[in-house]
Amino acid sequence: MQQFVKKLLNDVKALNYMLENDWFEDDIIRIGAEQEMCLVDKRTMKPHCIAMDVLEKMKEHKWVETELAQFNLEINLQPQVFVDKCLSTMETELNTNLSILSNTLDDFGSKIILTGILPTLRKFDLEMDNLTPKKRYKALMEAINSQLIGNAYELRLMGIDELLVKHDSPLLEACNTSFQVHLQVAPKDFVPLHNIAQTLAAPMIASAANSPIVFGKRLWHESRIALFQQALDIRTTHRYMRERSPRVNFGSDWLDESIMEIYKEDIARFRVLLSADVDEDSLKMIAEGKVPKLRALQVHNSTVYRWNRPCYGVSDTGKPHLRIENRVLPAGPTTRDEMANAAFWLGAMVGFGQEYKDIRELISWEDVRDNFVKAARFGIDTSFTWFNDRKISACDVILEEMLPLARKGLESQGVDTGDIDTYLGVIEERAKKHMTGARWQLRAFSKLKKEVSQDEAVSVLTSCIIKNQEQQIPGHEWPMPNVEDLEEYRPSKLKVEEFMSTDLFTVQKDDIIELVATLMDWRKIRYMPVENSKGKLSGLVTSRLLMRYFHDKPRYNGTRAMMVKDIMIKDPITIGPEATMVKAMAIMRDNKIGCLPVVHEDELIGVITEMDFLRISSRLIERLENENEK
Repeated sequence: MQQFVKKLLNDVKALNYMLENDWFEDDIIRIGAEQEMCLVDKRTMKPHCIAMDVLEKMKEHKWVETELAQFNLEINLQPQVFVDKCLSTMETELNTNLSILSNTLDDFGSKIILTGILPTLRKFDLEMDNLTPKKRYKALMEAINSQLIGNAYELRLMGIDELLVKHDSPLLEACNTSFQVHLQVAPKDFVPLHNIAQTLAAPMIASAANSPIVFGKRLWHESRIALFQQALDIRTTHRYMRERSPRVNFGSDWLDESIMEIYKEDIARFRVLLSADVDEDSLKMIAEGKVPKLRALQVHNSTVYRWNRPCYGVSDTGKPHLRIENRVLPAGPTTRDEMANAAFWLGAMVGFGQEYKDIRELISWEDVRDNFVKAARFGIDTSFTWFNDRKISACDVILEEMLPLARKGLESQGVDTGDIDTYLGVIEERAKKHMTGARWQLRAFSKLKKEVSQDEAVSVLTSCIIKNQEQQIPGHEWPMPNVEDLEEYRPSKLKVEEFMSTDLFTVQKDDIIELVATLMDWRKIRYMPVENSKGKLSGLVTSRLLMRYFHDKPRYNGTRAMMVKDIMIKDPITIGPEATMVKAMAIMRDNKIGCLPVVHEDELIGVITEMDFLRISSRLIERLENENEK
């Protein structure tokens, strides 16, 4: 590690020398992209951990690679010169590669889905067993864990619903899939264009949001932003307000002079997580007039997650170049939508760069950062503080300011007019209809939740996303889903935690019996768990016990009963969250009970009742009847 850090510091010196002596390519602009995706079982719509098997079968295709989890893959697209039909060429390449991959996945009973966060993803899918078995990933997880200050990673998000949950590994990062776009930038233009990229991040999120559902909770329009930060956040609360930056961050201020400011800040703020066997001596190569790959710097840069990340590379010409990598954009809803997002950002970067020499004169850093968080939370419903302190809606910014400048930017690059009209037309219609992938998912999931169980709702939602993607229907044109859109639904192998009720009403053992009866009447429930002040299960009260109490009042089983502890079942039969629903059914049937409290280390975390099974079985019967009618 010490040797690696020396190499890292030498790389910084080498980069600085190349910048000061004009070694960089500045007479051509290229673009590129990376496509992240999830793999799902085509029968269950749940994550399918087959990435290594798929890659073994596709080893002749160098454009597909592993990602952090075994239900993720990534496609790397060929760089294109930013001119003519570069955008449609990139889309064609992406669709071709996805088609080849899909054909391979058919043999595994699996499908591709492009979405910022997979709706059917469950917390237990993110256990370390599903980490892709590569040394680098394991080393990264161990390194992040070693720096964890608290005892767990915490997710805290609030949208329509609220998510408050702990997890024991940073594999939570694997929730997020994106479509990362690269823009090559001349060194002299890096500072103003990076500041523009920071400014454009908020409206780009607003127009492209596609990640609103996490573990069955409706949260931010682009929950990836908060989830990615919190998944790798090693910080915890302290008595004193010492400032610590998360490794996933937006930045701390504008750039002033050089890309070097970012690299130096990241090395100063964030400890080196990974080392690598770096053979090259970058300073020696510089002295010999050779261009180094700066491998150590690239390794460290890959472990600091800026939403607009600086990148260094060596072109086929042998000259070094700089890029800005846009990590804001989510995967999906379709490849057409993704390329529209890319065209919009690329055109706006060039257009704003031509229109404004220094964006900092028009908007403050504080407003840019505030806009970023608001856009992640509210998506296309956001109201921004824009240039010259003007308040404006996301749709108006997109339609009135960004689209015209994006068109000018693309035209100035000589991009094909047909490509410009096609891709910017998608963005325009999206803004006019006020419909993004996130807004569609939120509306669709809310509709489905009123009709079926949560698990079936996310399964139907996922199935509809895949079908619409395969038909290449732009996201703003998607119809609302129906439960019949999922051809078959198989809940039998699912776990208790996927079906249990977590919105619980409970009492404590010293509460009076009349309170329990009243609450059960108000909430129309037949079972009331009893817990202590720490959330540990103490007992269970049933409607049958209440009927017996009121029938025998004032004496109950020969003694005077006044409080919950006098009538409750003191040692109720329970089940753990990892058990299958089949096991839960068997326990309830064999013991002739209608309720199973779900506990983890004695803590009450949910309840399964006969009504849950009735909902499941009734839906399965309805599906069978519909199949017979067909």
